[in-house]
Amino acid sequence: MKQIPFLDYKAVNDTYADEMTEAARRVINSGWYVLGPEVSNFEEEFAGFCGTDHCIGVSSGLEALVLILESWKRLGKISEDDEVIVPANTYIASILAISQVGLNPVLVEPDSKTYNIDPNAVKKAITSKTKVIMAVHLYGQCADMDSLNVIAKEHNLLTMEDSAQAHAATYKWKRAGNLSDASAFSFYPGKNLGAIGEAGAVTTNCSELADMIKLLRNYGSEIKYHNKEKGYNNRIDELQCAMMSVKLKHLQEDTEKRQELAQLYLENITNPDITLPTVPDFGAPCWHLFVILHPQRDKLADYLNEQGVATAIHYPIPPHKQNAYRELSNLDLPITEYIHTNCLSLPISPVHTKEEILYVSKKINEYS
Repeated sequence: MKQIPFLDYKAVNDTYADEMTEAARRVINSGWYVLGPEVSNFEEEFAGFCGTDHCIGVSSGLEALVLILESWKRLGKISEDDEVIVPANTYIASILAISQVGLNPVLVEPDSKTYNIDPNAVKKAITSKTKVIMAVHLYGQCADMDSLNVIAKEHNLLTMEDSAQAHAATYKWKRAGNLSDASAFSFYPGKNLGAIGEAGAVTTNCSELADMIKLLRNYGSEIKYHNKEKGYNNRIDELQCAMMSVKLKHLQEDTEKRQELAQLYLENITNPDITLPTVPDFGAPCWHLFVILHPQRDKLADYLNEQGVATAIHYPIPPHKQNAYRELSNLDLPITEYIHTNCLSLPISPVHTKEEILYVSKKINEYS
């Protein structure tokens, strides 16, 4: 029987194995392993890729979110107990970052078609304590940033992107990471631009914010043993940046492969019980995930597994139903709960083949 993995990390990295091996050898031989020339080089390259003035490498995507918010606090832009509006159907890291900085997450429903934050819901959620709108480019599709930025301007709010799943995604010809006041990226190994461990970054056009994040990631220090701020150890290492510099050269090509495979799904899945992703005219997703909805999601997943097709669920439990946020458990969020109950992620990556995608589509069409 054909076996189609959901994601084969090794196969993805095998594509660049020779280049990555040489990059690793270069780092090992350099004797410089943290915040050195590889970091500076990657930061410059990734800022250029996103079209921003600054990129600051950090230890993870979560810490990228945390450092944006904490830096705004240190700069006097926001204060303890202020509110951050965030989509309710995101991965919990988006909300953990808000709580970690002493701010209050305000969960709002997504648009029922795109699964991204609904600007109309954002408008209704604004209070005198609201200071930030956090958009999450879920599954690799950009949120409607123009609408969110208009709302933010009207109410003197900051906007930020959780771009953890959106490397190379575009919105009106601009790339994710350059659509707001600041953006956080994750380079977890399974991401479209993945490290070989934990890594993240912030992109921004604000020099003041970039300088503060650089301070905070490195114990609050610019000069060794001179500490301007009470900082953290959120540094990114040389090896991860060397690996990502290799893969960044291929990211646009890999994105186009994902887009081609996603189009095959969209054209070939015809089962009437399946809800396919909706792609607005304003954007081109990078298809970190290809997520369908089905009213019997778990049974469909079991069936596909029997047919040799591995799937995943992103995510089975919404944040407001997690024990960690039991204080939010009474929120009325039917769209969010419907998505989390019915969503199923299908295989899609640069190393999947057209034949595999057509096989998955055929098996889905045969399911009843």
